[in-house]
Amino acid sequence: MKVLRLVFLLTSACLVLPAAAWSSGKAPSPQTPSARVGIFYYPWFATAQRDGAYAHWQQGGSAPPDSLASGFYPARGPYSSADALVLDAQMGEIAAAGIGTVIVSWWGRGSFEDGRLPQVVAAARAHRLSVAAHLEPYGGRTVAATEADIGFLRTLGISDFYVWASVSLPDAEWAALNARLAGVRTFANTNLAGRAAAGKFDGLYTYDVLLFSGALFPRLCGQARRLGLLCAPSVGPGYDARRATGDDRVRSRRNGATYDSMWRGAVKARADLVTITSYNEWHEGTQIEPARAAQRGYEGYDGAWGLRGRAAETAYLVRTAFWVRRLSG
Repeated sequence: MKVLRLVFLLTSACLVLPAAAWSSGKAPSPQTPSARVGIFYYPWFATAQRDGAYAHWQQGGSAPPDSLASGFYPARGPYSSADALVLDAQMGEIAAAGIGTVIVSWWGRGSFEDGRLPQVVAAARAHRLSVAAHLEPYGGRTVAATEADIGFLRTLGISDFYVWASVSLPDAEWAALNARLAGVRTFANTNLAGRAAAGKFDGLYTYDVLLFSGALFPRLCGQARRLGLLCAPSVGPGYDARRATGDDRVRSRRNGATYDSMWRGAVKARADLVTITSYNEWHEGTQIEPARAAQRGYEGYDGAWGLRGRAAETAYLVRTAFWVRRLSG
């Protein structure tokens, strides 16, 4: 029992010290970003000061900066995704956590997010991160349009494509497209390995961290392997979109236990890749970007792995680094 207690204390110290250092402006010793880990990233935020008007922070009737469309409050405050200093800091955090790929939300040619993409790509690559595209279900999206989208995005050096709501379009059309593509990887958004195989995707991912748990991943990845698919299950800390959308479904973070259980499932499943939902989807409360504790009645990360105050702000990034090491053996 004394040996076990000593191990626990040493492990706790390893978690607390990097968090405290990070929150004081000193990054923990960086590890090489893993090509096996990606994180969903949203470039859609804007502020009145930087962009002339708020975008996304004001959703659901919120009035930034005092009230935001999230149950949490960013440690850096409401920000613009076009702010070069913010982007650089965010990519630095992602890289230091050992995450190798930024999966950027993209809503079609000419969209707000499309305009932000080149800047995100440049910031990510400055930190030696790869960039993938999360192809969202923009109005009028078809399989044929997706082929054109992929062709365009490849000019930015993007070769991995995660297709949200892929099962809403015909499997046969996806199969024909994927048979024509070369030099890229496509991932279907589904928990049905058979659907991903029918569409001849290279792999699958789940994204949803409200409905799916880590207990699903061993079975899902086993099915994917039998069908020759890459398995990239999505892990996340919890879900709470009440303030932004009125959705009253909540998945509690349980002081970090939810995140740990999802990662544990992915490691047990021997996942080919792990995708994290998310870096900064503040509306749905899935973010691991630093958050302030008790800011104007908003939730922080206090209590996560026993941390509080400034040390808790970066708790999920520090814990991500721990799990990336576990995934890498």
